[in-house]
Amino acid sequence: MTRRVGFVVFDGVTLLDVSGPLEVLHQASRLGHAYAYAPVLISPHGGDIATASGPTLAATTPAADAGPLDTLVVAGADHLAEPGPEDELLAAVRPLAARTARIASVCSGAFVLAALGLLDGRRATTHWRHAAVLARRHPRVRVEPDALHVTDGPYVTSAGISAGIDLALALVEDDHGADAAREIARELVVFMQRPGGQSQFSTALATPPARSGTLRSLTAAVLADPGAEHSLPAMAAAAAVSTRHLTRLFRTELHTTPARWVERVRLDRAQQLLLDGHSITSAARHSGLGSDETLRRAFARHLGTTPTEYRRRFTSAHRPDVTG
Repeated sequence: MTRRVGFVVFDGVTLLDVSGPLEVLHQASRLGHAYAYAPVLISPHGGDIATASGPTLAATTPAADAGPLDTLVVAGADHLAEPGPEDELLAAVRPLAARTARIASVCSGAFVLAALGLLDGRRATTHWRHAAVLARRHPRVRVEPDALHVTDGPYVTSAGISAGIDLALALVEDDHGADAAREIARELVVFMQRPGGQSQFSTALATPPARSGTLRSLTAAVLADPGAEHSLPAMAAAAAVSTRHLTRLFRTELHTTPARWVERVRLDRAQQLLLDGHSITSAARHSGLGSDETLRRAFARHLGTTPTEYRRRFTSAHRPDVTG
């Protein structure tokens, strides 16, 4: 069965919000007829659409002529957050959404769904830069500012730009199973398992650049090998400073303690190891957290869940367990 997927576009749309998911669907169709998708570019009035980065999306279909759809995807653009979606865009999307079973948004496309009241009482996400605005403007939406993508009933919302690829892979997995989505991810050379509940940022990305060369070198070494010996005395010795001075550098520049920062880096690594199929014991050992109990405490403290629940939610039943 070929599934028709409508992409709502408009002048100023972010190109990757559209092209990323489109490529995922194209690769799905290459797997065979049973996996086929028929994408349709839809705009309020049809015709050519100028993207924010310059290239034109040619000969889009007017919303009134879109026909039946299996999935509707609303792409994003900065102006959807500030000042907000135009009335003609909302008028175009409203009837499309009313007759479509599954509705998704990429990045600030969530503002369109929220403005139509479709996300009221539901969980949703958007680009981290716009999350506070979405929550303030639409207080009935339960905004999850750090998630990559969120599914609540028939609505799927994703974080910014490249997260649209993760969203599209999740849609394919929902339609055709994890094996199909994993095959597409391999073809596109992207991560299959960036789960929806995973943070938009790893500790490496969230850590501001250190001003001191000492701290820059030290944090780079920890990120490169979280499982190594990174106690406070060991790090101070490696940096040739006192433990007191190193603690002061962390507090001044990273607003945390050395131990807390190292634990968060190791938790990031443990999450990825679990997604790669490692057992809880293996993830604890290779991440540097050491024991199952230490790993469980770190998960509870930072993520509010357990390693077992994290694996259950975010890994495929087909993924082999790695115990080494």
